Amino acid sequence: MASGGFRVKIPRATPSGVGTPLAPSEPTGASTDVPGTFITAMPALAEPAMKEVEVRAVNPPYSYSRVTYNDRTKEYLYEVIEPQLSAHEKQLVEHLKSTLARILGSDVGNLSLVDKRSYLRGEAEEYFRSRGITLGPLSMERVIYYVLRDFVGYGPIDALIFDPEVEDISCDGVEVPLFIFHGKYESVKTNVVFPDEDSLNSFIVMLGQRCAKAVSVSSPILDGTTPEGHRVQATYAREVTTRGASFTIRRFKERPFTPVDLVMMGTANEEMVAYFWLAAEQGESVIVCGGPAAGKTSTLNAIALFIPPTAKVVSIEDTREVNLPHENWIPGATRSGTGDRGPDGKAAGEVDMFDLVRAALRQRPNYIIVGEVRGRETYTMFQAMATGHTTYSTMHADSVKSMVNRLENPPINTPRILLSALNNVIIQIQARTEKGVVRRLKQVLEIVGFEPETNELITNTVYEWDPGTDKFVFKGHSFLFDKIMDLRNYGPDDMDAEFQRRTEVIRYLVRNAITDYRQLWGTIAQYYKDPNEVMARVRASAGKEG
Repeated sequence: MASGGFRVKIPRATPSGVGTPLAPSEPTGASTDVPGTFITAMPALAEPAMKEVEVRAVNPPYSYSRVTYNDRTKEYLYEVIEPQLSAHEKQLVEHLKSTLARILGSDVGNLSLVDKRSYLRGEAEEYFRSRGITLGPLSMERVIYYVLRDFVGYGPIDALIFDPEVEDISCDGVEVPLFIFHGKYESVKTNVVFPDEDSLNSFIVMLGQRCAKAVSVSSPILDGTTPEGHRVQATYAREVTTRGASFTIRRFKERPFTPVDLVMMGTANEEMVAYFWLAAEQGESVIVCGGPAAGKTSTLNAIALFIPPTAKVVSIEDTREVNLPHENWIPGATRSGTGDRGPDGKAAGEVDMFDLVRAALRQRPNYIIVGEVRGRETYTMFQAMATGHTTYSTMHADSVKSMVNRLENPPINTPRILLSALNNVIIQIQARTEKGVVRRLKQVLEIVGFEPETNELITNTVYEWDPGTDKFVFKGHSFLFDKIMDLRNYGPDDMDAEFQRRTEVIRYLVRNAITDYRQLWGTIAQYYKDPNEVMARVRASAGKEG
């Protein structure tokens, strides 16, 4: 198998390379590759108690990941496998990096990522040619990999950034192994370590530069977003974290979570997704509640794909996570300010969620998506609901009661009577089952009204998760269906037929594993225009498989 002209298969032996001795000041001479060697080889397991669980190509043919399980410690380990360098190649890498750091112009920063990689590769090859250094093709690739990794990648954590299974990357200090949150294995220790304070502090400064933020002894806390959309929180040196600098990176998913993913991962079933489709078309406002890492934003993004294609959408987030295919969509993100905070609690130039929600109402949106509500912007959001704007958001709460408590107490302070403008609440949890740790929609509830005498919200549970069977149970009645029947003059049979049609479409998408959000959205958008044509295609597909 080949990739980029090089073999991708990973041998079970450490590769060897031959290099001529280097003078202390300038690398010279030639290096040749031993026949049969690879760019990257798989090292042997560190101890007999370790068992290999999974090997993935992360950035082939250069970097790979290996997950092992240690029978002695009962722990998983995530290993980053990168090209192993000979002593000669290590010297070339360090000398080349120091040389390029001196000669590269500021105009390189204006290039795209692809152009930067191409430019640096060309500069490296020219450097070797001009100095008479001859490298074999595999040795050249190893050297250039580390130059590109450290100049335009993310250095020691570049492979972690590449791996789509990695959700979060966490560094707790110097000489402490990095931890990741893995899609399959949860919190896992890695073999990546920052060995000294200088290397970790330099990495934090680099993260700040990527986020267009300054981090220093006087301003040691960094909150930002990289150009790729990764959310970064970091601390510099030992100013506020006594084990040394730290960082947490939450990876941005280029492929957003879709309704088909909800079903395929067991987070919801086809009927629930069809219900969300009808709710989105009807303009029902939704808040997704749950604990940390419950998958709230992913579910929110999946539901938002059902927003009609003709609607105008405005999204408001601290960090870009929502990703929609709609053309008439304005994605907004907050911005931090500079200097000391004024009497209003904001720094000069700061744009917070409240500013963006207030601005969104002037943009005449049909749908407003607020990434997470936790401050004074919530009152404005509920005012928007009450005036007919459909609003989607997430919140940290594990029940309707805790949601209400958070909403009506400081710092949010939203009157309970306004909460009746909300139509749906989704409670999402992270649960441990026989299948491992899973994410499930525990309840889908409707806010039916407000009881003035008791000052309580009236709710109706539409769907509920049964942990004993790991199934979702329809509780018998939906006020959304009643509302649609009134608006469209449907009878019960008509409503049931429409719901079944939507469910058939979802089953068709799941059956064909259509998880690409643009392809999936194309089917949904076509249904809005010509439902008969879509149903004919769906039923023809089912007939062929039958």
